[in-house]
Amino acid sequence: MSEKKDQSLHAAFNEKGETISPQLPEDVKNFLIDIDGTICDDIPNEEPERMLTCMPYPDALRICNKWYDEGHVITFFTSRTEEHRAVTEEWLDKHNFKYHGILFGKPRGGNYHWIDNHIVKATRFKGKFTDLVVEKHEIEVFKD
Repeated sequence: MSEKKDQSLHAAFNEKGETISPQLPEDVKNFLIDIDGTICDDIPNEEPERMLTCMPYPDALRICNKWYDEGHVITFFTSRTEEHRAVTEEWLDKHNFKYHGILFGKPRGGNYHWIDNHIVKATRFKGKFTDLVVEKHEIEVFKD
């Protein structure tokens, strides 16, 4: 197992020297990971009785916990609502997922376009968790 990374936030400054939001060290990734259809079967909010009985994808459990053990930040970001918090936390704990937090209420429907003042790297899940590799793809950017 590799040595745990420093996850403490560090002061950051803009080009004018003004303080901006603190940042993680460059070698720490801040993973935002969907739950339904990504680490387990896709279960709609309208069928919460299935949320506790589904099985995790084994490769998702292994890779997420590996990233956690390496010192990266793991936050689940889900379209489940706050009313699903207890069943979701129980399921994650039951299956031994290691994580730092969960954000509920992600907009439903997909086709996400994330705009942020920080670097955002998007990885579309297509059925198997593995170590990440770097590939170049065309992206949309703001015109200068």
